[in-house]
Amino acid sequence: MEHNDLVADAVLSLDGHSVIEQCAHNIDEEGTMYLQDNLLLFLLEGSLKVTYGRQSFQAIKNEMILLNKATLITYQSSGNPLNNNLFYCLMISLKDDLIKSFLTSTDLKVIKQDFVGDLLSSVQPMDDCLISFAHGLDPFFKNVEKVQPSQLRHKMMELLYDTAICSDIIFQQILRLQQPVRADLREVIERNYASPIRLEDLAYLSGRSLSSFKRDFQQTFNVPPATWIREKRLNKAKEMLETTAMTVSEICYAVGFENVSHFSRIFKQYHGTMPTSLRQDA
Repeated sequence: MEHNDLVADAVLSLDGHSVIEQCAHNIDEEGTMYLQDNLLLFLLEGSLKVTYGRQSFQAIKNEMILLNKATLITYQSSGNPLNNNLFYCLMISLKDDLIKSFLTSTDLKVIKQDFVGDLLSSVQPMDDCLISFAHGLDPFFKNVEKVQPSQLRHKMMELLYDTAICSDIIFQQILRLQQPVRADLREVIERNYASPIRLEDLAYLSGRSLSSFKRDFQQTFNVPPATWIREKRLNKAKEMLETTAMTVSEICYAVGFENVSHFSRIFKQYHGTMPTSLRQDA
């Protein structure tokens, strides 16, 4: 996982990788998360809004949400005003080898089902067993250096077992995470073109190497990715200037540009007029 703003208070690591991160704070936060691992998030206090492309999901206390790896999301965390504005969650990395190890050792009857639609996220309630499991990790976070690998590995197996019993939907999604998927290129681009994101990151999100991404993009859109993204942003900016009350600066950042002067210059080159001519009150 890479957390741009959501900072862990304590981390439990296994085989050199963080597997469970504790996040607790008393201020509202927002930011982005670029996930390199599949992430199961337990919300134990407060609320969390997660946005992925055009979809948004709202989780509240004692709910869980599953997020796919190779995903760029935005989030807004809010504390509970009745409990000192506390926000508290656990972020759990679900690596493929962990899931495989669980499936080879469990006595559960595992039946993979076919689900229609996006597997990104499904907010589900935590049952008493999962809630108890989550809070039972508190002593581990207080003495991170004393936690033995075998203890943590056992806890991760217990986590998957409890999750399977609690929510068949979440568990089926976990099973589907093992299936290698090359994401639809057009869908990835449409979701992320307005974010200030590198081509390398778009390639990763699509499940491709950079060279494969550029080749597939050219075949799909008949233009290089940088050209398509720039034109898409500029056309979207023109639409927003004509249909919203947002200022030029707000629109500049909303469509993925990071410098207003640069945005205004290439907007004029592309559309033949300055953006301020479409927004005299900017």
